[in-house]
Amino acid sequence: MKRTTTQHSDLNPPVTRRRFIRALGGAAVGCTILPALGTSRAHGSVAPSNRINMALIGCGGMGRANLNGFLSKPDVQVLAVCDPDSNRRADAQKAVNTHYAKQAASGTYSGCDAYNDFREVLDRPDIDAVIQAAPDHWHALIAIAACKAGKDIYGEKPLARTIAEGRAMSDTVRRYARVFQTGSQQRSDARFRFACELVRNGRIGKVHTVRVGIPGGSTTGNHPPIPVPDGFDYDLWLGPAPWAPYCENRCHYNFRHILDYSGGKLCDWGAHHVDVAHWGLDRLASGPVTVEGVGEYPSDGLWDAVVNFHVTATYEDGVQIIVDNTFTQGVRFEGEDGWVFVSRSAIDASPKMLLRDTIGANEIHLHPSGDHRRNFLDCVKSRKQPAAPVEHAHRTITVAHLANMAMQLGRPIHWDPSTETIANDDTASRMRSRATRSPWTM
Repeated sequence: MKRTTTQHSDLNPPVTRRRFIRALGGAAVGCTILPALGTSRAHGSVAPSNRINMALIGCGGMGRANLNGFLSKPDVQVLAVCDPDSNRRADAQKAVNTHYAKQAASGTYSGCDAYNDFREVLDRPDIDAVIQAAPDHWHALIAIAACKAGKDIYGEKPLARTIAEGRAMSDTVRRYARVFQTGSQQRSDARFRFACELVRNGRIGKVHTVRVGIPGGSTTGNHPPIPVPDGFDYDLWLGPAPWAPYCENRCHYNFRHILDYSGGKLCDWGAHHVDVAHWGLDRLASGPVTVEGVGEYPSDGLWDAVVNFHVTATYEDGVQIIVDNTFTQGVRFEGEDGWVFVSRSAIDASPKMLLRDTIGANEIHLHPSGDHRRNFLDCVKSRKQPAAPVEHAHRTITVAHLANMAMQLGRPIHWDPSTETIANDDTASRMRSRATRSPWTM
């Protein structure tokens, strides 16, 4: 596949410690001249040797939100953006250059490069970390390639399109000793952390049920094929997914409603709230033994992901996580002595006095992150485990994938979380993975 690149850099990229070491590797065959390490107005008092050079892969809504968040960090230098849509990558490139131009003594900056193909980004030795914000069907391929290229990853949720892809991602991150922060930012929200600490420390007694409310899906009509817009590399956007004719409601944000690319709202929001349920229950490296559910699917139209659903995941000790799109959005832990509810806008409990409780010094304290992106950067430097590790994200999204299987097949799925296998159901077992379109393989 042809790679196209739009290069606009007329400045030497900043020298990080990693680039310096890599550059020294070339001294055996020639002389490498490096710019002086120092400070600049564009980066305040942060020396180039302490900066993390980053690139954005996927310039859609969450990609741009993450880009803006990382641009605000003084120890980050964004060197590149990448998207198969030339308009999106041009807008992201302009945002980066404009941001740095405001800080430059000259008032101008053109040091951010724009790429169509993510492989060219990963080929650059001066890039330390990537923001992976492509559609779900690309998550595994990009993350695995990034690990092999020695990059750390801030990867958007849901982690992967299939259980097999999630397992491959987690194993590869571990094998190559990379830092991977999943974009489950509720792990860095004090409200969610406090709710889970109350549960972990026994404030509501033994938990028997967790009710998870997430939004339902959407429907759309049939959309005839239309010409691919100029500047959009649609074949690359499809990548490992089956070929399909282009229409506007297939791509960009809408991909999440189509099972070839995603798992619907159940995966999109389940990645957030089921994660919190696992966090509070301390099921971060395990999973349910049975998942069953009923769902309503579109009878026609382009979008085919589940619209309405009621799912029950049962764990070995009998605890159940129930996911339903008619529940109040958020997570409600129910125990023998009370309950705790938490969402992005509220926290409540019974008894009410729990809300004024303090977690003692010798009690369980969860990861203290207060800024999800800052936590990632700190872990890139320290090589410590981030707030939302890849293995936890894999275990979370496995629940949603099993739920989709159960609803599509109309029967319970019996899952072994230790071996990640399905008992006595060959059809369901095959659904743990999907075929990929040539030449894209993990």
